Amino acid sequence: MQAGRACVPTAIGLAHGVTPEESRAISHARLQQPQSKQIDRLGHPRAALDAESVRDAYRRWAGVYDGVFGGVSGAGRKRAVAAANKLPGTRVLEVGVGTGLALPLYNAQKRVVGIDLSRDMLRHARERVTNLGLRNVVGLVEMDAESMAFEDASFDIAVAMFTATVVPDAKRLYREMCRVVRPGGELLFVNHFAAEGGLRWWAERTLAPLSRVLGWHPDFALTDLLEDPKQAVEITECPPFGLFTLVRVPNLALA
Repeated sequence: MQAGRACVPTAIGLAHGVTPEESRAISHARLQQPQSKQIDRLGHPRAALDAESVRDAYRRWAGVYDGVFGGVSGAGRKRAVAAANKLPGTRVLEVGVGTGLALPLYNAQKRVVGIDLSRDMLRHARERVTNLGLRNVVGLVEMDAESMAFEDASFDIAVAMFTATVVPDAKRLYREMCRVVRPGGELLFVNHFAAEGGLRWWAERTLAPLSRVLGWHPDFALTDLLEDPKQAVEITECPPFGLFTLVRVPNLALA
């Protein structure tokens, strides 16, 4: 899971068979400014307090995250990766990769790089990649999702699952994902977006205390992510109770 942070992006693990292009992308991501500056790539101060709070939360939850949240979030992850697998292009960035729950779901043609703020969560993702022999996962990198160290148009697809509500500025996350995805590529989000009533409203209120522990915001709206929700070409509710929503947005900003 992910929140803003200025840091030296750290490669946590690389699978076999990395192409020269992928190696260059990962190497470029590592040659960035030191953490001590606490300044992002655009020269703006970072929301260090928010980032530190989220980092501490995931440090505590890393060991039990899969058991507590893996089930309730599983359907959304499956929907998102199934959508990514159908899209053209092989270069996939998973933003907020966490413990790597979704990594085994990508097909062998997709070459996946995962980034996350939490080194503790990434440690579990690395173990998953090793234990399952996921050779198409070519990099796991500690990185700020709002100020990524990748060059423009480095990926064909970017996927952010349960990430938009744990960054200080979701719109900035969206813009940064647009930057690192090639023109004409695709952005996929799975997230909770606030309901106005009904069964989902009840479920949101029930899960709200646990959600807040991990930095989720029960009142997060789609307009907090997208300036214009009409940018989305697909909006699909996911189980349970439609609590989470899959949103697909083509990257047309520079096309």
